[in-house]
Amino acid sequence: MSTAVSDTHHPHEDTIELGTVLQALADPLRLAIVRTIAERGEPTNCGDLSFGRPKSSVSHHFRILRDAGIICTTVHGVEHLNDLRRAALDRRLPGLMAAILGEIALAPPQSDVLSQRGHP
Repeated sequence: MSTAVSDTHHPHEDTIELGTVLQALADPLRLAIVRTIAERGEPTNCGDLSFGRPKSSVSHHFRILRDAGIICTTVHGVEHLNDLRRAALDRRLPGLMAAILGEIALAPPQSDVLSQRGHP
């Protein structure tokens, strides 16, 4: 018996916008979902990303992340697997996901840079 596989609608990479991505990630639950998917490094079932929230609430958050172009969802029968669209995001908004996921060190405050150069 074969399992039906379908993809939900995802925006084209060229339409991903910085403001929409940042607005989607401003919510702590959505940011936790994205970080968890990134840490696992593989598509993750919606149920494993609910953090104890009701299904209707979590479904809403997944839709916002999908509409922003941050995640893609593939349906395998009754299972919904979510994956980070990291390559598309890195091409469209270079460095953004690395900064959000804490993969790069942030620059020191400007005052620290100036004091290291001998400026007051």
